[in-house]
Amino acid sequence: MDGITFGRASLLCTLLLLAFQVCSGSVEVEVAPKVEVLKGETAKLPCKYTVSTLSSTTVVEWYIEEQETRKRVAFRSEGGDGKTDDGTPLTGRATIGEDFTLTITSVQPSDELSFFCQANAGPSGVGEASTMLKVFLAPEKPELTRPSSQAISVGASESSEIGTCVTKNGHPQPRIIWFKDGQPLPEIKDKKEDTHMVPSLVKEASGLYTVKSTLFMKPTKADKDSEFQCTVEYSMPGDQNKQKKSNAININLNYPSEKATFTLANTDPVKEGDTVTMKCETDGNPQPEFDFTKDDKAVSGQGGMLVLKSVKRSDAGVYKCTATDFDNLDADLSGTISLIVNYIDPVSVIPAEPQVVMLGDKVEWQCKTKASAMHTVQWKKGSEVLSQDGTLSIQDVSYDKAGEYMCVGAVPSVPGLTAQASVNLTVKGKPMIETPVAGEVGKEGDMVTLKCSAFGSPAPQVTWKPSGKESVSVEANKVVATVTLQATAEVMKDGVTCEVSNEHGTDSKTLAVAIKRAIPANENSADRVLLSGNPVLKSADKQQGGSSGVVIAVVVCVLLLLLLVAAIYFLNKKSKLPCSKKDKKEVATGEVNNDIVVEMKTDKANEEAGLLNKRPSTEQ
Repeated sequence: MDGITFGRASLLCTLLLLAFQVCSGSVEVEVAPKVEVLKGETAKLPCKYTVSTLSSTTVVEWYIEEQETRKRVAFRSEGGDGKTDDGTPLTGRATIGEDFTLTITSVQPSDELSFFCQANAGPSGVGEASTMLKVFLAPEKPELTRPSSQAISVGASESSEIGTCVTKNGHPQPRIIWFKDGQPLPEIKDKKEDTHMVPSLVKEASGLYTVKSTLFMKPTKADKDSEFQCTVEYSMPGDQNKQKKSNAININLNYPSEKATFTLANTDPVKEGDTVTMKCETDGNPQPEFDFTKDDKAVSGQGGMLVLKSVKRSDAGVYKCTATDFDNLDADLSGTISLIVNYIDPVSVIPAEPQVVMLGDKVEWQCKTKASAMHTVQWKKGSEVLSQDGTLSIQDVSYDKAGEYMCVGAVPSVPGLTAQASVNLTVKGKPMIETPVAGEVGKEGDMVTLKCSAFGSPAPQVTWKPSGKESVSVEANKVVATVTLQATAEVMKDGVTCEVSNEHGTDSKTLAVAIKRAIPANENSADRVLLSGNPVLKSADKQQGGSSGVVIAVVVCVLLLLLLVAAIYFLNKKSKLPCSKKDKKEVATGEVNNDIVVEMKTDKANEEAGLLNKRPSTEQ
């Protein structure tokens, strides 16, 4: 029997056996349609079977299919131990459980195969079902790079390379999508099209994919600011589609100039001493060569910048920038700037020399300047404005008028444009003491410090009477002298005299020294104070007012008493008083005469009491 005849006989026997099994029983196998797992994790492939007739022994086997060839990787009999086959891609990583689930550890992309679970129930027959193991790994973030070649020129005859996008280590194979200004570009692979992509795919030894795509375009001038980006789209378990975006790039695009702009960078009006910056540029790329002129005379610039340092009024004029672009020689690439330099002349003051005048005299100055625009002239002393018309006149000069005066010229429309000049005024005359301040001490014998301030020029000499520890200082245009001495009884009585003198005269003032009044804690400080244990009015004015009131009351009482005595005398002379009918008595000799005698009896003690109480008392 030859091989062909034997093969045919074997095939016939197998068909007869299958026909017998079908006739005698059936086996059904159930598996998951697909199992999804991430690379490196563990995959579990369940398998269940049912037999229509009772079978003594059932064997479950797992197969993989590679290149259209099946290979067993594991098997297990009902109630027996599970075993794995040697020499398979899953050897050492696959096990079969009691429920016939195939478990694969450290899943790799190469494990993405069709798996078959086959149940052999002997006389009852054989059944099988297939499942697909899907392996996933997210690719790396795509990397977008520009070509290393020179810039792209608008109007080129062929499409230019814009950039290359690469994403690595993904599974299953990811997809690259191109974006321009946030909008996706159609995926075109035809190189005859102006815009197209050239993709490439590399399957690494690990089974992971590296995908690359290069974008080609014929850009226009409108693309000079365009932003390009690529996105990788990939699958993950659960039918998920995810994306990762690359960095964005702009293309280095060359295009001809169509117009030029010439601008002044200074925002404030230009004034003498400023630095002026003028910028010339075109709307092309790269920038062409620039030439500068002032009033048709060439001036030197650098690139598109013309910088004038510490400008003068002579720098004012018409500046022109001219660009030459050899890619567009017909374009008018020029611009002009009319530069105005504001200025103000130095301030002229007449008279310019320092002025020395006598106390009470008159002094006058004139101040003038010129400027490029409307300007003001002010006279100031410190922050006080004294005149707005350029003339400063001071009548009846006093000592407080001495000092420095400033004439300030300014152009209000140009911030910071000013000029100024100063003059000094010295006032001479006899000394004049400012109102002195009295001194106070806690008690007689304490030390007291007094101050005496005097105007005068030349600076006056100061003399203290009585003298003490003295010091002199000059504050502005006055002399300030102080003395420290003991508040003796004589000082408390007569005060201390400050005398100042110079070649023009003398002035003096006496400074009083008094005991400081203290406010008692249990009284209203607005009403009374305690001085040496005696209640008195708080202020000196109130104290003096009280004493004056007492004196006036006493005087009034004395006058009333005199008037009363005169009235009694007059009435007695007219015999209208009852006492005139009494016996006449002799006053000095004891003799009685016809005259009326009025005897006045005065209780001295009562009279004194009456005066003190402001109520006079008399007796007839």
